[in-house]
Amino acid sequence: MLLAEAAHLVWEHLHGGIVSHHRLARPDLPAVWNGWGLVLLPLMAWWVSGRVTRRIARRADRRGAVRGAWTGCGIAAALGVALSIAFVSGQDDAATAVLLAAFGLGLLMPAYRAECLLGFVLGMTFVFGAVLPLLIGGIVAMLSAFARLGVYALARRIWRRSRGPAAA
Repeated sequence: MLLAEAAHLVWEHLHGGIVSHHRLARPDLPAVWNGWGLVLLPLMAWWVSGRVTRRIARRADRRGAVRGAWTGCGIAAALGVALSIAFVSGQDDAATAVLLAAFGLGLLMPAYRAECLLGFVLGMTFVFGAVLPLLIGGIVAMLSAFARLGVYALARRIWRRSRGPAAA
């Protein structure tokens, strides 16, 4: 991860300098330097590998857990790449649709998992650096966690209690 990001930054440096991105693409807002990815991506990879390893170790079906982790990372990376392509090609409507799809999938699937966040960030890193995708992915992850671990769990509990002891 470190070598890939270093190569990316060297390429940027040789092609006009390491890019900085303004928040919300507005020049009046502060810019975020792509060089932060050199620190952020290896730290994220280390954090994600630890979280996924512990989750796999706790599961009886380890093969299914590995498959689920790769699937989540792959779907998130595909969304990140699609969002990057839409943005670079100037397709604002497509970029909005992909971002809304990410939020929608986050409500239906566990997008709060670490491997999903890493996949999303990796999918967008070449275009946006690592910091802005982490912020966007963090919002998607927080919404997903709130919905799946909070609202849905509460709704399940209320549903089970409303059915009474005979239905359990």
